[in-house]
Amino acid sequence: MIDNSLILNLIRIIHYAIQAYIIIIIIRSLMSWMGPVPRNAFFYWLARITDPVFRLVHRHIPFAVINGIDISPIIIIIVLSLLDQGITRLLIRIAYGM
Repeated sequence: MIDNSLILNLIRIIHYAIQAYIIIIIIRSLMSWMGPVPRNAFFYWLARITDPVFRLVHRHIPFAVINGIDISPIIIIIVLSLLDQGITRLLIRIAYGM
């Protein structure tokens, strides 16, 4: 059987990774409201990290842009939060044999 502390540490790592990605999504969204795209390495890194997920949402959810307002960051954050909770609950059940 897997040690409970290993699973609890795995839960923490997954949780922090998802939370970090949510923060990256928020930063990218805020930067997009500031006008023209800045020409720096940080913004290109943000775009490279977040654009695949934004494209996926835009491709599969046609109402992600409502009256010119892109709500895909909100959709992504909700899905990531639900995913975080689901994975956490599943791994806790595995750790404690419920």
